[in-house]
Amino acid sequence: MAPAAFCQQSGPPDPQNAADENSKRIFWIIPNFRTTPELTNYQPIPASAKFKIATQDAFDRGTFALAALFAGEGQLTNSDPSLGQGVAGYARYFGTSFGDFMIGDYMTEAIFPTILHQDPRFFRRVRGGGWSRFFYSAGQVFLTHGDSGRTQFNFSEVLGNSAAVAISMAYYPDRRDVGDAVTALGTQIGVDMVSNVIKEFAPDIRRKFSRKHKAPDAGPH
Repeated sequence: MAPAAFCQQSGPPDPQNAADENSKRIFWIIPNFRTTPELTNYQPIPASAKFKIATQDAFDRGTFALAALFAGEGQLTNSDPSLGQGVAGYARYFGTSFGDFMIGDYMTEAIFPTILHQDPRFFRRVRGGGWSRFFYSAGQVFLTHGDSGRTQFNFSEVLGNSAAVAISMAYYPDRRDVGDAVTALGTQIGVDMVSNVIKEFAPDIRRKFSRKHKAPDAGPH
């Protein structure tokens, strides 16, 4: 069954779901601008909106924070010896990490979706069992919607990340062979898949912890 069928809403929207979707970041750090509530009465977005989503994701403070974390991990493990150590080395690690995020966002959320007339948004399923929601959200890496509303193979994700990896080989002197490129592409698609799953379930997790936090203490003090 196509993801479009999974997303059909069986009742009126839950106001709490809508409020959760308005959150700009997941767990205060992961940019969440392209997540959209359940798919119903699908309407495509123009190219300008696709570039706006990519810009919001690429230059969000959470993206800078993630780049800083990845830069620190890369320098600690000496993943790219040519980038060096010390402050200057960390700056190079940070620049390459941020470049990965920015180029990937524009390629997969703006440039290729515009060229191929595909929708870069992530549509939450919300309803259904946990496993069905898990497979649906993970599957949006490979299936997306065209501007026509039809379910299509997500060429924007695969080709966009392939282009981003190819560009990154220009600023990663230690990663310039085919094996490195294939590994980087697989890693990026895997990261995007995990990100989709987090976006699907994060509002549920927030609500669960929010209810626990607000619940009154039981029993005598």
